[in-house]
Amino acid sequence: MTAAPSGSIFVGAGGKEMGLAGWFSTFCANLQNKDGNTISYRYQRITGQLNTDFWTTTSDTEHSLYVGSYGRNTAIAGPSDVDMLFQLPYAVYQQYDGHAGNGQSALLQAVRNSMAKTYSTSHIGADGQVVQVNWDDGISFEVLPAFRNTDDSYTFPDTNGGGSWKTTNPKPEIAAMRTRNAACNDNLMRLCRMMRAWKQQWSVPISGLLIDTLAYQFIETYQYRDKSYLYYDFICRDFFAWMAGQDKEQEYWRAPGSGQRVYGKGLFQYKAKQCYNLAVEAINHDTAKQDWSAKQKWRKIFGTTFPN
Repeated sequence: MTAAPSGSIFVGAGGKEMGLAGWFSTFCANLQNKDGNTISYRYQRITGQLNTDFWTTTSDTEHSLYVGSYGRNTAIAGPSDVDMLFQLPYAVYQQYDGHAGNGQSALLQAVRNSMAKTYSTSHIGADGQVVQVNWDDGISFEVLPAFRNTDDSYTFPDTNGGGSWKTTNPKPEIAAMRTRNAACNDNLMRLCRMMRAWKQQWSVPISGLLIDTLAYQFIETYQYRDKSYLYYDFICRDFFAWMAGQDKEQEYWRAPGSGQRVYGKGLFQYKAKQCYNLAVEAINHDTAKQDWSAKQKWRKIFGTTFPN
């Protein structure tokens, strides 16, 4: 699905490089999460309180780990859902594993009660697998209490169906994303963020982890994987084509690093094909030096965070 670069790709300063490369550079900057200081402050407060209540330390960094899109560095600006894992002592697992009734639910309530010492209970809920804290500024934390296993994976509580223990393995996923991103001139994480903007703009039924998984697989052998912003029109076009070609009957994909199953949430292929066609039109407009028309096509794909 990949075409060779058009002649305009190699135009020097004042040509395509100052145009298209600048558009995508600005777009990627616009997508960067702007709430880092606020998120870090709240992360440390939650960590400090949980350490005080469950460990013999008041550290605001020990036993915690950013996971999810924030941990993989693929989150974008806007209302933020921050996933955070907090490691509890094994003795706590023994306590709640032997708990009468739904020990997993009781564990979540114990973690919720600890966090309520720091944040208002009106903003804190415990349900399913996590304790969630919501703030009025649109930032929310989902705190997963977990127990570290000997293989560096984690066991966590699931309150559904009477309660059970499940396993997650986020560290290899984070490490795999970082390693491949470094080998691809930072293009992997930027591609993941751009596709989150597409997901929002088009209401695509796809999870953030599946976006990251598909981008990770796509870019491994992609011919322009280590190129500059000058090639981002081709990178986006070809990734849309690659996603559109995924088997519609496939139920799950394997996450980077951990190999855990990442299940689909619906058919994303049709909207990927639509945006492949729009990307082709945008590239044709750019080749014809119709800058405004090209940018309108990209904005149709990605929304208003793409420069006008």
